[in-house]
Amino acid sequence: MKKITVLGLSSLLVLVSFFTSCDSVKNANNTQKGAGIGVVAGGLIGGILGNNLGHGGNAALGAAIGAAVGGGTGALIGNKMDKQAREIDQALPGADVERVGEGIHLTLNENAVRFDTNKSTLTTQAKANLDKLIPVFTEYGDTNIEIFGYTDNTGKPEYNLTLSGQRAASVQSYLVAKGLKSSRFKTSGLGIADPIATNDTPEGRTQNRRVEFAITANDKMVNDAKTEAGK
Repeated sequence: MKKITVLGLSSLLVLVSFFTSCDSVKNANNTQKGAGIGVVAGGLIGGILGNNLGHGGNAALGAAIGAAVGGGTGALIGNKMDKQAREIDQALPGADVERVGEGIHLTLNENAVRFDTNKSTLTTQAKANLDKLIPVFTEYGDTNIEIFGYTDNTGKPEYNLTLSGQRAASVQSYLVAKGLKSSRFKTSGLGIADPIATNDTPEGRTQNRRVEFAITANDKMVNDAKTEAGK
């Protein structure tokens, strides 16, 4: 099993000082991840994460994960997210899993969910890989899942923006059809933004035709953690 990337308290505090220094990203104690994140405003965290997630950064995804509860409540949420991240990594080793603050950033690249050029239809391989995630998403039902769709740079930006939204919607529709609650999901199309590979080669363009997930605690998980932390 590959190592899961962790952006926790110590990482975020260094990032506040140095912003885009990739070398400053270090693992933090699991309890510190949740407990300490509340010391920095969620919006600031989201902006910093947006500049450091993955390869090119994703401000929208960073903002989705960046808002944090903090304190003992955040620590409990962080521990649950740790477990979920490990199970996702075990279920789908081809995915890129990052534990960020109190959430999870999941990238389904060409090894997990592939889209053909100008297509939003899920391939047989993509469906099979999504099937591997469904038991984990079902087990951790107290989470919200935001799906971000992307394209390569082939074609007009306006067309790609629409296509990327259709790709995110295709993933959501498939997961809902398999029994997950539609209320957990939100989708966004980001078009050619935030490429994770060069668009100058067929291989790179294939990697950029992808979906990413921001997995965060829903209100029930937060309230349950508050109750547990208060005991």
